[in-house]
Amino acid sequence: MNLERVLTRLEDWFAHRGWAPFPFQRQVWQAYLAGESGLIHATTGAGKTYAAWLGPVAEWLAFEAASGTPALRVLWITPLRALAADTVEALRAPLEDLGVPWQVETRTGDTSAAARARQRRHLPTALITTPESLSLLLTQPEWRHLFADLRLVVVDEWHELLSTKRGVQVELALARLRGLHPDLRVWGLSATMGNLDVALDALIPGLERQSPRGRIVRGRISKPVVIETLLPDTIERFPWAGHLGLKLLPQVVATIEQSETSLVFTNTRAQAEIWYQALLDARPEWAGTLALHHGSLDREVREWVENALRDRRLRCVVCTSSLDLGVDFSPVDQVIQIGSPKGVARLLQRAGRSGHRPGAVSKVTCAPASALELIDIAAARDAIAQEQIEARIPLESPLDVLVQHLVTCALGGGFVADELLAEVRSTRAFRRLSDNEWQWALDFVVRGGTSLRAYPEFHRIVEREGRYVVENEAVARRHRVNIGTIVSETALKVQYVRGGTLGTVEESFAARLKPGEVFFFAGKALEFVQLRDMTVFVRKAERRDGVTPRWFGGRMPLSTELSRAIRARIAEARDGVFRGAEMEAVRPLLELQARWSLLPSADELLIERVQTREGYHLFIYPFEGRLVHEGMAALIAFRLSRLRPITFTLAMNDYGFELLAPDPAPLTAALDVTLDDAGGRRQWSIAGANVPLFSAERLVEDILASLNATEMAKRQFREIARIAGLVYEGYPGEKSARQVQASSSLMYDVFAQYDPEHRLLEQARCEVLERQLEQSRLAEALARIAAGQIIVVDVPRPTPFAFPLLVDRLRERLSSEKLADRVRKMQLTLEREADAGQQESQARKRDRQ
Repeated sequence: MNLERVLTRLEDWFAHRGWAPFPFQRQVWQAYLAGESGLIHATTGAGKTYAAWLGPVAEWLAFEAASGTPALRVLWITPLRALAADTVEALRAPLEDLGVPWQVETRTGDTSAAARARQRRHLPTALITTPESLSLLLTQPEWRHLFADLRLVVVDEWHELLSTKRGVQVELALARLRGLHPDLRVWGLSATMGNLDVALDALIPGLERQSPRGRIVRGRISKPVVIETLLPDTIERFPWAGHLGLKLLPQVVATIEQSETSLVFTNTRAQAEIWYQALLDARPEWAGTLALHHGSLDREVREWVENALRDRRLRCVVCTSSLDLGVDFSPVDQVIQIGSPKGVARLLQRAGRSGHRPGAVSKVTCAPASALELIDIAAARDAIAQEQIEARIPLESPLDVLVQHLVTCALGGGFVADELLAEVRSTRAFRRLSDNEWQWALDFVVRGGTSLRAYPEFHRIVEREGRYVVENEAVARRHRVNIGTIVSETALKVQYVRGGTLGTVEESFAARLKPGEVFFFAGKALEFVQLRDMTVFVRKAERRDGVTPRWFGGRMPLSTELSRAIRARIAEARDGVFRGAEMEAVRPLLELQARWSLLPSADELLIERVQTREGYHLFIYPFEGRLVHEGMAALIAFRLSRLRPITFTLAMNDYGFELLAPDPAPLTAALDVTLDDAGGRRQWSIAGANVPLFSAERLVEDILASLNATEMAKRQFREIARIAGLVYEGYPGEKSARQVQASSSLMYDVFAQYDPEHRLLEQARCEVLERQLEQSRLAEALARIAAGQIIVVDVPRPTPFAFPLLVDRLRERLSSEKLADRVRKMQLTLEREADAGQQESQARKRDRQ
């Protein structure tokens, strides 16, 4: 059939559904047919799926329709198993109408054993799979035969994979497939990302892009995003994280009642459980139409919620990032965000869950959990308007992923070392891989490296006539069972005593439970019965009081772009500008902060000094996010203690950090300034460039010296050891997660003692610095401080900015009830002082008049 006629049929198919192709979709079809690869960047719901899919469909209709149903042509990689079913529906929709007899199937961890066995012999025309399942296919000796007719690989939600080890896993798999098909076309689908050139380079590495075969196609579709905010009736001038708690519950309920279907997003699983219970208590009649969705719930529960949401059987779903990505929930009318969005891209992504179709308005209503989060929301709106979206930074040379890939390739028919090295170096992640690193990785999988040569179980690969293969069946089984880079905290199954699985909680939470204790999980009140065989056995409880599990990783820091926008909003407030309802609402708090201390401009660092009954406090406000502040707090405390031995207690949040000591900190000496009688002066400033306390010199050395870096690296090494195949999570029931943890800890100690230069130890240290302390961002923050001014203010009492830090420190040692009582007393004292000061100021003003 003539190609032009085929493209006309595609246009007709769109018209039949009441649509019209966008220019960017037509551009992608033409680029695909011309043999090009690229990255499609468009807003959520703009039609990226059909932009990537209909090119190969048109190619077959135009040139091969008479040849019958082809073998695998299109490989579709998705980051979530939950997306696979929706993708199948979307891809199948045009096939029947266009007379295309293609098979479209999924292959994920949820695929039945029978289907997987069939697919090992013959793959469908289009296969939707995950990075882990693709790697498993590459371990099959016959993988070259299975992928012999492959024409296209689509990587969905590339922005979610890019800056992770799963993204590196995809890069290595693509390099394998390109080795089989040098002309393979690869298209990535992405939304909400700031560094598209880098994303394209990781997807289609530079060696492949010396020709004009890689391009970025932007789908510039007009899709308004409306951000509204639920404002508290009163704004406390001394807020603390989560102090609004459920005070906005009536407003959230009223907002849900205005629409047929709502998604209520929270930032943590614990917060989702709490809000689900609160909504159900407020509206018991919503039982059956109110649901809960997060990553620790059982798969069947999540699938039921997703299907019920599509069928409009649910009024509301309380969820986490588990529903962030591209599941096509077109029935969703509105999105509610509980708490600060923490990132610009995250808020855009969640807003896009409503109006999930071209041209529709996406609306998100924000319910702040703290008065200061009103500033976050206003700042996020600014960043969106200015298109200041966070970049996703790809990982560089993670050797644990490379080690796993070597075993995968050895299982998949074996490899020749020089050929595989060239293939690995063709990826962006390993383009700088040195000969020494390659030889180390090869020696590690063949002989166990320097430390493990005497242990045959670590000799996973053998060389036979220049080809590296796996001959040990036990090694092959273990590798296939443990393949992948997703390493969660130790998870225990939650199960009713009489059967029925609800999901998983972390071992650290389950270990604290006592028989008879009640906790909330999966939207239910559960009584803990016993912990046995890595399973938490429970029964339904009648009581409505209990605890909620806390999951590791619940602390979500402010992103770089949002931090920058927040500093700009505070600088505006310094100049008396309060744009928007959020800033007007928080105005009394900010004006009190300015009266008692100051509001820093964008190029200023504010330090407050105050003495209380607890000791001497330094409050420092870089506004860079919790993780940066964690590293900076430890760094500044270490550098101050080198001037004079002093012990600090640390607290940090997204806006700043506190250093508390029993004696005054040597701040003036550390800032290298001399004060005359100004020692008692209320305020003084110094150019940041002259301050060694905030210098980026010796940053890594000082951070490592200031923290329990060994313990942090040991925890990080657990993940690396699992990915690299040093320890095995084992088959179900074979080995407990506690044993795995012990094994990785033992391995770390062995390497540290007998092979201190071990490359995986070095990787663990680097990942601690970059992932847990955001070293690169910390260095940038110090550079920013050096380019500006440091202002020190002596204040008589804690300010509105300082108060949340005081509470965060108390939270660590007080129960929630005692904390609330203590906070209320502190608030009342400070509010009285604020009112008295305001009355005194007004009296002076009247006297002057």
